[in-house]
Amino acid sequence: MKEIECDVAVVGAGPAGLAAAEAAKTAGAARVLVIERDVRPGGILQQCIHPGFGLQNFGEELTGPEYAERYLKRATAAGVELLTGTTALELRERELVCAGAGGILHVRFGALVLAMGCRERTRANLVIPGSRPSGIYTAGSAQKLINLYGDRVGREVVILGSGDIGMIMARRLTLEGAHVKAVVELLPFLAGLTRNKVQCLDDFGIPLLLSHTVVDVDGVDRLASVTIAPVDEKRRPILEKKETIPCDTLLLSVGLIPENELSRTGGIELSPVTRGPVVNQFKQTSDPAVFACGNVLHVNDLVDHVSLESAEAGRNAALFAAGTLPAGAAQPTVAGPGIRYVCPQRVVADGGADVTLFFRTLAPGRGTTLRCTSGGAELARKRCPRTSPGTMESLTIPKDAVAALSAPVEISCEHEEALA
Repeated sequence: MKEIECDVAVVGAGPAGLAAAEAAKTAGAARVLVIERDVRPGGILQQCIHPGFGLQNFGEELTGPEYAERYLKRATAAGVELLTGTTALELRERELVCAGAGGILHVRFGALVLAMGCRERTRANLVIPGSRPSGIYTAGSAQKLINLYGDRVGREVVILGSGDIGMIMARRLTLEGAHVKAVVELLPFLAGLTRNKVQCLDDFGIPLLLSHTVVDVDGVDRLASVTIAPVDEKRRPILEKKETIPCDTLLLSVGLIPENELSRTGGIELSPVTRGPVVNQFKQTSDPAVFACGNVLHVNDLVDHVSLESAEAGRNAALFAAGTLPAGAAQPTVAGPGIRYVCPQRVVADGGADVTLFFRTLAPGRGTTLRCTSGGAELARKRCPRTSPGTMESLTIPKDAVAALSAPVEISCEHEEALA
């Protein structure tokens, strides 16, 4: 058994972990160690060969590998240590139990940043009825097979779910010569970003069927067809209107689940909505020495946002390890009318800085007013021409208002025109 001591440990070397590690080192942490189970850093960005990353952080359009490489160079230049091929198994008090090629490793830390990302929902999560043929993939696994290994996953394709990865894969498969027959979405509105619908579906003439779902799959060795049906206002299939679509491939793009098995081993409090840790504005969890950021905290729509959020978590972890992070009583944040969730879920009143709350609306709408209130007083307000659950929204509370907090903070939204 081997032991390592560090000021800040980071689990995950994707965009979140690399940004957090660099920021922790820059903030003064003497030794920062990143633990990554894969054989190389980069996380999911290794397989995202399409452009569209880095517009906010670098002012130019990069592919996923290019974006990851920039953060890797920044982290290594700052003096961050990287331990690949090593899996974090258990979180104890100020200690991680890991396993790698050299056996069991105990990492003792002053502060820990959780940046494990998320995984896709599978057919088992959805309980799709029918036979069990080959040809059914999550969108991310198909992306990996095509972009990293050069495999061809199918020729006649149906995609279930209008998540961003699914829409991006609709375009990728089309460019590879496949025929994407339809993107089928259970909800009456788009689940991903509008820009991906325009660039990946509309530009390639791929139909999007809202308020539809897959009710059956058929095939022996290989998928032969899927049966889809519209759904009513309670999302129940209208079977008398079902339709069978011949195809050899079904991709699932139906949401992401934060990778929080490690968090559970440490008894970290998790949100029942986001399924990520409950945090304050410092990204500090129910264990004061443990911080969380990126998609393990809540699923983001842009990697640029992940990097900025994670850098904040890394800086605060370094401050905690040095004993200089502010502490005090916290007020909860509340998802009010029209809001699905709010992150962070707590606000420390004497944090000494503005606090930005991130959230998603429950349904799309036009002429939307977003409000942040506490104890009947309005702390922030924003008017948006249009909002959608696929796009993260935010409101910032000025630091003077943060210092005066004495009641829960509520986010609410009101649409002039509901779109679903």
